[in-house]
Amino acid sequence: MASIQSDVLSALHIASSTIRLLAPNSVPSRATACRLRFPSLSPSLFRLRAFSTDAADLIVKLPDKPSICTADELHYVSVNNSVWRLALWRYHPSPQAPSRNHPLLLLSGVGTNAIGYDLSPESSFARYMSGQGFETWILELRGAGLSVKGSTSEDVKQSAHAKSDQMKAASEIARNGTLPSGKDLNNIYNVVSESEFSSAIEESESGAVNGELTRFATVWDETKLVTRLTETLMRLSERVSGFLSESQSKVMSTKLLDQISKLLMDSSLFERFNEIRGKLSALLETRQNSGIAGQIGDLSEKLVDIIEEGQRSVSPPLFNLQERFFSTLEDFQKQLDLMVMYDWDLDHYLEEDVPAAIEYIIKESNPKDGKLLAIGHSMGGILLYAMLSRFGFEGKEPRLGAVVTLASSLDYTSSKSTLKLLLPLADPAQALNVPVVPLGAMLAAAYPLSSRPPYVLSWLNTLISAEDMMDPELLKKLVLNNFCTIPAKLILQLTTAFRDRGLCNRNGNFFYKDHLHKSKVPVLAIAGDYDLICPPEAVQETVKLIPEHLATYKLFGQPGGPRYAHYDLVGGRLAVEQVYPCIIEFLNQHDK
Repeated sequence: MASIQSDVLSALHIASSTIRLLAPNSVPSRATACRLRFPSLSPSLFRLRAFSTDAADLIVKLPDKPSICTADELHYVSVNNSVWRLALWRYHPSPQAPSRNHPLLLLSGVGTNAIGYDLSPESSFARYMSGQGFETWILELRGAGLSVKGSTSEDVKQSAHAKSDQMKAASEIARNGTLPSGKDLNNIYNVVSESEFSSAIEESESGAVNGELTRFATVWDETKLVTRLTETLMRLSERVSGFLSESQSKVMSTKLLDQISKLLMDSSLFERFNEIRGKLSALLETRQNSGIAGQIGDLSEKLVDIIEEGQRSVSPPLFNLQERFFSTLEDFQKQLDLMVMYDWDLDHYLEEDVPAAIEYIIKESNPKDGKLLAIGHSMGGILLYAMLSRFGFEGKEPRLGAVVTLASSLDYTSSKSTLKLLLPLADPAQALNVPVVPLGAMLAAAYPLSSRPPYVLSWLNTLISAEDMMDPELLKKLVLNNFCTIPAKLILQLTTAFRDRGLCNRNGNFFYKDHLHKSKVPVLAIAGDYDLICPPEAVQETVKLIPEHLATYKLFGQPGGPRYAHYDLVGGRLAVEQVYPCIIEFLNQHDK
């Protein structure tokens, strides 16, 4: 286990280094820099704003589907107070199948998209369900698959086709057996657009002597440094547009100041820097206002003066100090930008994404009782459990007729789940060091090492599927096309499932286990015997909280027989014979 954890954390480190976030290369004017120093500076200058949209111009059904979408239709649903447009893959019910009373919603796992439910015509959970008469919808949550940001129909259309092309390109690169470069991965996973950002400045080696003393900075260079530093500190003071809590903002500001202090270590300027550092730290812990903005600008200028002095008058001189200082700010801003880009957690899914999708599906399908049926795999099942708990607590009737969960739990404390590998990121400081986990990029990069001799990372495959349970080509498609980037905020919340009382909301004051017994919705909970991610004991830990007359538990797989790992319940070769009929039998009982 320790070896696996070491391998995963190493892969995480390699991937986070390979997939470099590219930073803006715009050079502020001196006039802009001067405005930063005035107390009248408005804090809103540094706040990222969500733009308003005209609801009439938002696309609902995309007539020209991207090639990666194999559903009958592709729809987009808007999320209130958000620029996200969530993709909904729609499958029409078979005319030869029995007529059904409810539509069916499928929810995917963490960092995955709709492809996992529709790998091929012969192995498609979604097609099977539509073949049984259910109008079937797959929701792609924000950041997953073909879900995009856009303010107009044309924006959504262009972004959807671009994402489709990127996903196909990722698959082709990995199929060729070559490790993708950092540039390839940036293009494939759309961490940032090359049209908006340029290459980062590489940090110079500390202490390197290039033959002559670097000349001291010009006024223009100094203004540039003051501007960049002030902007960075202002964004931290504002909690990075709401991404960071007060404690996390303090962690980030300390991290930045620590990085700067290393540039001046063992120099006579270190004491002066620490004096300015103390004043900056005190300001950053104070609520933002225009007066503080002016003080931050003044302290930024003093700090830059120290950098300038260190480069030209310290003995021995600090070579390339300005360049290294600027690089430090650039790298730090990339991290802040990445946090803002991936600014969501489980509660965003629960309170905004899933309700928006349910409302849209019910409006489109118009069931007589205003309800739908829902199936969730992994995190998808966690979301369904959390919904039942929340509605039970509030005494409200959910719009769910019945729920099926596949390899899901609200409490992993009693199990040996490999998700414990995420526990190091439960520390905010660690999570902010790795603001996103580029799961798709990591698996694409690792695939050649897991699928060919000497099978260095073959253990990764067993986390997904047990031996001989999936067709090799379908497993390859799953690995190369099904996974996305995961925000640190989402991981931080999911790791609470490994603590006492289980999964809780972002504020830590609502534990979903505590109210699941109040639900009145029937649940079928399915587990796989060889699931290392959500072992059977974790599934049972949640099932026992549901009223007995509403809960059905089913375990698939047995020693000496076919084994079921985490994804085999959805796409394994025996799922269509063993798992799917069990689900249909349960849904038939409640589709009334």
